[in-house]
Amino acid sequence: MVATAVDVKEPTQKRLSMQVANIAEDTTTLRSQDWDRDRFDIEFGLQNGTTYNSFIIRGQKTALVDTSHAKFREQYMAALKGEIDPATIDYIVISHTEPDHSGLIRDVLALAPDAIVVGAKVAIAFLEDLIHQPFERQIVKSGETLDLGNGHVLEFINAPNLHWPDTIFTFDHKTGILYTCDAFGAHYCDEDTFDEDLEALSPDFRFYYECLMGPNARSVISAMKRMDKLDGNITTIATGHGPLLRHHLEELTGRYREWSQQKNNADTQIAVFYVSDYGFSDRIAQSIAKGIDKTGVGVEMIDLRSADAQDVNEVVSRSTGIIIGMPPSTGKGSEATRAALGTILAGVNSKKTFGLFESYGGDDEPIDPLHTKLQDLDLKIAFEPIRIKDTPTEAVYQLCEETGTDLGQDLAQSKKIKKIKALDADLQKALGRISSGLYIITATKGDVQSAMLASWITQASFEPLGFTVAVAKDRAIESLMQVGDTFVLNVLEEGNHLPLMKHFLKRFPPGADRFAGIRTRPANNNSPILADALAYLECEVSSRMELSDHWLVYCTVDDGKVSKEEAITAVHHRRVGNYY
Repeated sequence: MVATAVDVKEPTQKRLSMQVANIAEDTTTLRSQDWDRDRFDIEFGLQNGTTYNSFIIRGQKTALVDTSHAKFREQYMAALKGEIDPATIDYIVISHTEPDHSGLIRDVLALAPDAIVVGAKVAIAFLEDLIHQPFERQIVKSGETLDLGNGHVLEFINAPNLHWPDTIFTFDHKTGILYTCDAFGAHYCDEDTFDEDLEALSPDFRFYYECLMGPNARSVISAMKRMDKLDGNITTIATGHGPLLRHHLEELTGRYREWSQQKNNADTQIAVFYVSDYGFSDRIAQSIAKGIDKTGVGVEMIDLRSADAQDVNEVVSRSTGIIIGMPPSTGKGSEATRAALGTILAGVNSKKTFGLFESYGGDDEPIDPLHTKLQDLDLKIAFEPIRIKDTPTEAVYQLCEETGTDLGQDLAQSKKIKKIKALDADLQKALGRISSGLYIITATKGDVQSAMLASWITQASFEPLGFTVAVAKDRAIESLMQVGDTFVLNVLEEGNHLPLMKHFLKRFPPGADRFAGIRTRPANNNSPILADALAYLECEVSSRMELSDHWLVYCTVDDGKVSKEEAITAVHHRRVGNYY
């Protein structure tokens, strides 16, 4: 493999670079490396930047698989011209039309006007709206092939909802490379073209799955069943983000299969309907779905614009809850979305819950008539309509995630009670005799703040100074405790802990200010220090280990102070050990 890289700077001085590498016979990757990107679609914080991967396959004819983000226009086009004459491109394969992969298609077509754009039917329709110019096209379905010559036969695999409705995979039978766009990727920027360092990659690989693929677990399973028909001939998975999978291919695809089966086996499921590429519908839906997914409740995302009526009916019938993002009232695609809404209304019954949200698309169907209609059908209101009147901020996305988490917790409550009752009473009492201190964790990221009462905390190292904290997967603050995030551990004082304990034990509505009425001051890391705490520690998340229902988070300590030398830490004694 030969790789070259050229560094450039954005006006903001954030590092951007291009890596060009040969990854197989007649096959080259152009990796746009965004080293310092710390947000993806604002709602997902990144720790290690990201990459946007594009590929050139040269047979007797030449195919370009995906392009790059528009921010890389100059660098990407220069790298492309350095490898081939763009005018010789015969096909542009569109894995899906999200702008981070298709942002430069117009630029490529300007230099290759005779190139044929290859994609799913939905992708071609989306692309027409994206580039607003005529182009040659070839719509492909699962199992269809495209022969580039010299043995490079491309086979296409439908993979809708991973994580857009128009996604296709492309398999090159000569090299054994499967091009999967978002699936199996990671927001992880590194010099290594491939997945050489599994330990370093694993946290971002899992976080990426939870954010983007977990809410579409059923679609992941369907896509992997189609992959299985390739008879084990896959040598490399060429992802759209992060390193390509080759060294640990079986291990990482196995993780996808296991995680998705676990989510697909959930007893309760919620359907989230949205409209891709309309306002902020897909991003809001993703945030709500992420919140639901954290509770162990199954979630399935469906695009109203491209959903088949039979599929919609089946999803509605097996779902306990229905969440709908309001579609556009006029324009292209509005007829299809209205038909999908009609199918939903025909399939719901009084046993289901529902919630609605607007997406700031500029032409949303009015939310109140649909809300009234669903109430008239005796459906239970899961949450009051979320009305987005401006470009969503981090706080809005956090509100959406918390809304999803609240809904998931409510629906999972009966199952949780059964588990609590199932444990042997003597064992419950014995486990409950493990005592612990009482603490309040406070965290700030951007314009989002959160807090939680914690007791499962233990010092874990001297050098560096560090401790572990167990955080339930469905806690709102969990999203602010990823590797690299900072927070404050506030130690409560014996005899003076009840007011703070009662305050932070309350169930806060989604988006509520958890610090209203509480005296605080900002720490050096900007998280709140509670004025009435006995001591505080400023901390950074170093690593995370997944447990069945908690994350065990290892943190290092940067600073701290005790306010009362003679006071002691409040201690928590439980009667039983299988719930708080």
